[in-house]
Amino acid sequence: MVDVGAKDVTERLAVARGAVRMMPATLAAIRDGDVPKGDVLGTARVAGIMAAKRTPDIIPLCHPLLLSQVAVDLQLDDAASQVVITATVRCRGKTGVEMEALTAVAAAALTVYDMAKALEKGMVIGEIRLLEKRGGKSGEWVTGWQREARVEGNDGK
Repeated sequence: MVDVGAKDVTERLAVARGAVRMMPATLAAIRDGDVPKGDVLGTARVAGIMAAKRTPDIIPLCHPLLLSQVAVDLQLDDAASQVVITATVRCRGKTGVEMEALTAVAAAALTVYDMAKALEKGMVIGEIRLLEKRGGKSGEWVTGWQREARVEGNDGK
């Protein structure tokens, strides 16, 4: 593990996003609550939160952190026939929470797949990426397209 002992304690934030693409009928079943395993979005939200909290157990050499917030938002995107997953993670600490946000998105996406696979096995999990991070020596970082979306007045969803 990297020694973070000399680093300053600062407010840390990371936002990550990913998506699960599927057939429109599968997306409709998720929306209508007509999936045999139950509430896909609620279960995926909890899975993402749990995964963020367990990131050091999943990703080797990640520091265990005392997270102050984990929020996982799942939105149905009819135009692209996908579930868009956004995770926001915060803590006050000596190292960032990027891995926790990315892990939350990945676990939520895998849960969507698992719960809906009886309806469709060809779903595609993808585009898992960091959108922004704040805190620490490097300060704020925002993806290029996310910066442009802020200038244009939307959040880049």
